[in-house]
Formats: sequence, structure tokens, C-alpha cells
Amino acid sequence: MGQKLTFLHAADLHLGAPFRGLRGLSPQWADRLTDSIGRAYDRMIEVAVQRQVDFVVIAGDIFDQARASYRDYTHFFEGCRRLDEAGIPLYLCTGNHDPYTAWRRDFGELPTSSYLFSPEKPDFTLFCRDGQPLCVLGGRSYYNRVWSGDEDIAWGLTRRAANEALGPKAVQAPFGVGVLHSGLHLDPVKAPANPLELLHAGFDYWALGHIHQPWRDSETDPKLVFPGCIQGRDIRETGKRGVCVVTLEEGMPNVAEFVPTASVDWEQLRVDISDCRALPDVVQLVLRQLFAVNGRALCEQMVTRITLEGTTPLHEVLKRPGVLEDLRLQLNDSYRDFFCDALIDATSLPLQKDLLREEGLFPAALLAASESLQADRAGQIAYLQEEFLRSNLPMPVEAIDHIDELAQQAENIVLDLLVAEESR
Repeated sequence: MGQKLTFLHAADLHLGAPFRGLRGLSPQWADRLTDSIGRAYDRMIEVAVQRQVDFVVIAGDIFDQARASYRDYTHFFEGCRRLDEAGIPLYLCTGNHDPYTAWRRDFGELPTSSYLFSPEKPDFTLFCRDGQPLCVLGGRSYYNRVWSGDEDIAWGLTRRAANEALGPKAVQAPFGVGVLHSGLHLDPVKAPANPLELLHAGFDYWALGHIHQPWRDSETDPKLVFPGCIQGRDIRETGKRGVCVVTLEEGMPNVAEFVPTASVDWEQLRVDISDCRALPDVVQLVLRQLFAVNGRALCEQMVTRITLEGTTPLHEVLKRPGVLEDLRLQLNDSYRDFFCDALIDATSLPLQKDLLREEGLFPAALLAASESLQADRAGQIAYLQEEFLRSNLPMPVEAIDHIDELAQQAENIVLDLLVAEESR
């Protein structure tokens, strides 16, 4: 039987990251979120100890700020000591949020069982089990908050270079693991690296950090893996959050098991309320869908941003001052483990657009102009770009990705205003 190795791969802990925007809506939920990253880190350590992994890898951004608070600093080192007491080595690199310069200036020494990769050059170390070489690890840390565009962060990180640097014992080790905080090809701004070059570097697995969304190059035999952050921090970081427990075995495909660590799940939800007759129906429908979404999540507590959509006579009611906020509060009072931070109205009145066209009045002209513009995707993008430039604002990529949806929403909003004006 071939050799086997198991380790925990984590990244982007962001200990000490602030949660903005919820304090005014709910002090209780703001406190829950503030504590959630620390709880996720504790779960990560528990997973490593309970699974009795061979070692732990953290691929950068342990802290959210270069100068971490004393509380976050001591919390992290308590986890390092727990691993040390359990006989589990820790290998880590720094990221753009917690560069090497800050570690050297402000922080004490890691336990002797921990190894921090150098930022100066490709750095290598060797993991042995029962005195036998088992795994070569190669990595590189961020030196400052910004990685120079003139230098490839992955340059020189190869198994061949590791063998030359570490000597004969490294050659005997059956496994090799690379550790980098890199945007890879997913973020070309933050220390990018060529995936093909990594795959041909001679390592069995690359433990990557920086991309907060879980990502892997293969489901059946992953070699390039971002585990994502251990706890979502805002509505942009929706879905499951955690770490990977990786198994490397000679002659077998790699296995990277996702293990959840988050205590609060972030979700964005769109609910079609076309069939709702009254506001209480809306509350009940939203709650049913919240429970359905939470059933697929891996933790009980959930923060949601909910968009109501569909064609409904309730559209005029939802536009009245205070109605949406009252519905949001009703939802939050209905179940203590769910919190809606924003309730958005994207509904529209049931408009008979064919009849509006036949009338031949201004709404008909608007519909014709809107349909002509929607048929010209390049024209829509050019128009949006011009409007953003005129306002001296950058155009978000999401605007291009959702341009058809945005065009339809704009059409409905203007028609809604026109019909409402004519009915006065």
C-alpha cells in the first residue's frame, strides 16, 4: 500500500475584519457577526485536532489588517499553540492584508512547530512523519501589501528547486505541496500566476489563498484549490464557507473535502410574489423560501438580502412609505436565526404592453425605443459606459453581466411611472 498524507488547507481568515452597516439595524446581529470570524477560526483548529491531520496550511491573510489588535493576535497564537500541543505542524504564508513586514515588526515568534515562508525568495521545508520524509512544502509570502508586477510570485517554486535546496531527504518524500497567496488567473491584479505553470511545477497540490469564493480546478482530482474564506463577511460572500481537508495518496486522485466553519450564512434571495393577494401572504411566502434556502446551508444563522419581484397589484402598496420596512421587521421578528438586512421592491404592475402599443401614445413610443435598444447589446453597453463616464464613475462589471435584466427593469420602472401619472 502506498503512502498517505492528510492535511487541513485554510486561507483568508481575516481575523479582526469589521462588519459595517448592520450596527444601526440590529446591534445583536452586529455582535454575532463580529464574533463569527473568531468562532470560525476556533472551528478550524478543532477540525484539525479532531481529524488528527498531519499538518495545517494557511495560505495568507490570517489578519484583516497589517497591524492586528492584541486580542486578534493572541487569539491566533492560542490556536497555533493548540496545534503545537496536538503535535500538528503549521505552515503559512502572509498575504496582502497581513504582509511579512508587519509580522517581523510587531509580532512574536511562532511555535517551533510552525513555519512561515519567506517573502525574499522561493522557500522550502520538509515534513517528516516518524522520522521519514513525507512531504516537501514550497511557498512564498507577501513582503508588502502590494506584490510587484515585475515579479511572478510563483517563480522558482518547483519540486526540482525544492529537492536541490533541501537535499537527498526531499527527493525521498513522496508528496509535494505548494503554498501561495495569489490571484492565479482569477484576479490578474493581485500577484497573478499561470495555472499551467503551477500544474507543471512538480507539486501534487497547490494550497492557494486570496480568492474568497471556494474554487478548484477539478472535482475528481483537484490540484489547484482555493478553500475560500472561513466566514462570509458581507452580502457579496454568500454560500458555504470553510476549509478543505486534503488527502494525498500514492497512485490515487487527490481528495479535498470541504468542511464548513462559518456560524452565519449570507444569502441573496429573489422571491416572486405574483400570486400573493395581500401583505401577510408575502411574509409567509418569503419565510417558506428562507427555510428552503437555509435547508441547503451548513449553519443555522442566516443574513439575507431579499428582492421581491413579479407583476402584482401589491406593487402600489409596496411603494407606500414605511411598508417595506414594516415587512422587513415582521420577517425578522418571525424567526430569531434569520435576519433580513434589506428588503428590495423590484415588482411591477400587471401592464398589458400589447394594449399600450395599440394605443399609439407615448408609452407605445417608449416600448418601441426600449425594444430597439435591447436588441442592440453593444449599443446598450456603449450607452451605459457613456453615462458612467459622464458621472465620473467606473462602470461595474456586474452592469454588463446583467444588462438585459437591467434594461427590462428600466423599461418597467418608466412604464410604471407613466401609467401612474395617467391614472391621476
